[in-house]
Amino acid sequence: MMKFLMFLVFMIPVSFFNFYWMNQLFYLLLSFLFIFSFSFNYSYLNFSYLLSCDLLSYSLILLSLWICSLMILASSRIFFMNMFYQMFLFMVLMLMISLYFTFSSTNLFIFYLFFEISLIPTLFLIIGWGAQPERIQAGIYLMFYTLFASLPMMVALFFINSSDLTLSMFLFSSYNSFYLFFCLTFVFLIKSPMFFVHLWLPKAHVEAPISGSMILAGVMLKLGGYGMMRLFYLFSSVIKIYSFIFVSISLVGGVLISLICLRQTDMKSLIAYSSVSHMGLVISGLMTLNYWGFCGSFFMMIAHGLCSSGLFCLANISYERLGSRSLFLNKGLMNIMPSLSMWWFLFSACNMAAPPSLNLLGEISLINSLVSWSSITIYMLIFISFFSAVYSLYLYSYSQHGKIYLGVYSFYSSTIREFMLLFLHWFPLNILVVKGEFFSLWN
Repeated sequence: MMKFLMFLVFMIPVSFFNFYWMNQLFYLLLSFLFIFSFSFNYSYLNFSYLLSCDLLSYSLILLSLWICSLMILASSRIFFMNMFYQMFLFMVLMLMISLYFTFSSTNLFIFYLFFEISLIPTLFLIIGWGAQPERIQAGIYLMFYTLFASLPMMVALFFINSSDLTLSMFLFSSYNSFYLFFCLTFVFLIKSPMFFVHLWLPKAHVEAPISGSMILAGVMLKLGGYGMMRLFYLFSSVIKIYSFIFVSISLVGGVLISLICLRQTDMKSLIAYSSVSHMGLVISGLMTLNYWGFCGSFFMMIAHGLCSSGLFCLANISYERLGSRSLFLNKGLMNIMPSLSMWWFLFSACNMAAPPSLNLLGEISLINSLVSWSSITIYMLIFISFFSAVYSLYLYSYSQHGKIYLGVYSFYSSTIREFMLLFLHWFPLNILVVKGEFFSLWN
């Protein structure tokens, strides 16, 4: 684990030179080097004093490296227009290091510390490279929603430390207190985000630059799911009693958010709200405490990270050309960019969990888990599955069909860089389904 961390630390001076594409190449190479350290042993590996890696940590670190590489590939405008790109590369690197520590730490305080530190580079990305004046408000939403729940978590950590005399994840005893459970997991429910505490997400997504949207959708939402997966075994007796509350909120919220998606006119806003709906399924699956639920949530987190990030890239490609994200203006794109229309279709199909995407595997596992937990959930799941198809088709058909907006005087075609960016999102999303057993055999 430490050798990859040292590699990231040695990249700090590189980010301050004029080697923009070298940084992107380094992240990509590091992703492939990290793949070589994959093991068929599903327990913890690569122990050091504070860091170790099991399949869950491994997959999310790999996803972080992959998304960071694609963030730099998507943000070429920052480089070509010389918008402080050295500072941008430094922020991406700081974010990657904090995520690396968060996903690989075995000490709960180190996990908490870097969980909070990862907010700061994200805030700088939104405020520094966002386009609209509302980005400051969006950044404040992002910070204070998370910080509001962070204090109870810190108090809960100190309580656990005083009772167990350790904060190592392997040495905890189980607890029966609902208050302790709520204090420890509320910050993860906000981060996921659960319905009722999701309002920061659409705002942050819409105001963020493409890199901010990609890392938010691709990795930052997964911090909540990861934290819950790590800590739920402490509170199994409490969750069995109270899980119906969180499952009900998440599933009913998923249906309501799907209906909200249908009346969005901003493409980024629609994709952001669809993230809330998908992550509601993840929270519900985790709350069932089933093996199916945990595996399905894991599938869904990886699939959503790639699919949602790809959709944000597509929305940004249109935005760079038309200067607007409105579906009223982004019309008839099939006539101007037919090759890009294929990518819109492929990612919309993945978003509605069509085969052979990893989303399908995740949804099947989560539906299995929730229906076996309670047959009543099937009514909500029917609506969530149906409306996810509806809003994905709505996004595709409204943007690709219709008359071209006549205010578009000049238009340039897609570049190879953009096709490569979309392919590197879509290919792992659809090829990983072939080796789904790797994701379903972690303990």
